Amino acid sequence: MQGTLIGGLIVGLLFGFLLQRSRMCFNSAIRDVRYFKDNWLWKQGLMAIAVETIGFQLMAAIGVIKLNPSAFIPAAQIVGGFAFGMGMVLAGGCASGVTYRIGEGNAVAIIAATFYALFAGAARNGKLKPITALFGKPITVTMENPGVYAAKDGQVAPTVANLLGIDPWIVAIVFALIIFAYLFFTKTSQRKAPMHWTVGGILIGLVGMLAYWSNQSYSLGITGGWINLFTATLTDAPYNWIGMEVFGIIIGAFIAALIFKEFKIRFPKDPKAYVYAVIGGALMGWGAGVAGGCNIGHFLSGVPHLAISSLLATAFFILGNWFMYWLLYGRD
Repeated sequence: MQGTLIGGLIVGLLFGFLLQRSRMCFNSAIRDVRYFKDNWLWKQGLMAIAVETIGFQLMAAIGVIKLNPSAFIPAAQIVGGFAFGMGMVLAGGCASGVTYRIGEGNAVAIIAATFYALFAGAARNGKLKPITALFGKPITVTMENPGVYAAKDGQVAPTVANLLGIDPWIVAIVFALIIFAYLFFTKTSQRKAPMHWTVGGILIGLVGMLAYWSNQSYSLGITGGWINLFTATLTDAPYNWIGMEVFGIIIGAFIAALIFKEFKIRFPKDPKAYVYAVIGGALMGWGAGVAGGCNIGHFLSGVPHLAISSLLATAFFILGNWFMYWLLYGRD
């Protein structure tokens, strides 16, 4: 299962099923906590991050994986992150949100995902790559003994731990404890949901750990998977692990929606929904391509590394989301 297409597919099936049942959409989580004072989904996402923060460290400590934080290119994470955050609002969902909603029969999600894949691919490998290159080269940390980190010629992407020169276990435990304090010692919004936020968060975190073991190079992601699905389908390039993971997410969500009688082909009547899906998908795709990841690659999988790149990108996902929501709806 390690590094195999079937491994990516199995992880995707599990992740897609969980996303559909937990209603985990980071666009909604970020928006709700600011504009509706509803922290249910936000807490679910943080629970997953806390589980992965400890889980990734444990896996690295026993030699199952090497921690591989995302490349740090500050300008790219700021500009790309802000664009991605704005795109989430227009598209009506984050990268994982529009992906799993395809499995529920949402036509707008298909449009958003298509433009997401096109613009992410263009930013990383296509006509927009020269613009991406303008944001600069990765900043790294030199480590004589990388230890639990994946290193190339002694160079590692910066994390809180390796920048401060302290044991990553210390940082991970402190970070997880801060999250747990927020989760269990602050008031939680109440809502009717198929799955309690604690259960959803823990299970998503465990799937993230499984993904890291299966993929080896990284945990869950979306952007690279969409790029691979389009590239491999249209050219002679092979499908890869993350491409199969994204395909599995759609199928897993479809299975969950069928089982619980929530599958329905949906075509919104408002023409603006389709225009927003095109613009939002393109903004998200370009932003993720520039920033080096989306809400899954940076927020869900990168923040547990305490990677500086992922912390910065996540901050601008949030700011971009809040700004666009305010621009569209928040001034009344």
